[in-house]
Amino acid sequence: MMRTKIQRWIAVSVLLFTVHMSSTFAQQVALKTNLLYDATATPNVGMEIGVGKKHSFQVFYGLHPWKFGHGDDRKYLKHWIVNPEWRHWFCHRFNGSFVGIHAFGGQYDAANIKMPLGWWKELRDHRFEGWYAGGGVSYGYQWVLSKHWNFEGSVGVGAAYIDYDKFKCGTCGKKVDDGHKIYVGPTKAALSLMYMF
Repeated sequence: MMRTKIQRWIAVSVLLFTVHMSSTFAQQVALKTNLLYDATATPNVGMEIGVGKKHSFQVFYGLHPWKFGHGDDRKYLKHWIVNPEWRHWFCHRFNGSFVGIHAFGGQYDAANIKMPLGWWKELRDHRFEGWYAGGGVSYGYQWVLSKHWNFEGSVGVGAAYIDYDKFKCGTCGKKVDDGHKIYVGPTKAALSLMYMF
């Protein structure tokens, strides 16, 4: 219940802030969606605001509430994420190369998932829920498509602290453990379509 209230508050805050900033900073604000998130059935929305000639600030919010399958074979990675980033542009903001410093945080509930590169093998036959927070550095490039449309690609690396409760099986079972993990590696991948105000 508390998690749902927090998610709604964040989504409404981002939307209201976007509307306010778009009227205050015309031609300096972009609404965006990460197409890679969309491809994994994670609806998301982002906003980027120009701050001076060579800097911008963006924030993304994504939510994946879905489950797939039935019973103990059900696979899911329900989660929400907030991802702010400060960017320095090498030429002009919203055009060309940039480097950034990003942070992220959220909550998750996952079961019966096979993670890439053999990471966190216990997720295949246990359920984990908890929260995570981290940050890193990123590099990206934006292409101007037209007066109002841009396309962006970016990647990032960093680290995350992942707190968890571990349960015996996918959808049922008693709590069998709790603890945390430290993750170091890729922390961001985005192919974003943007609408410029």
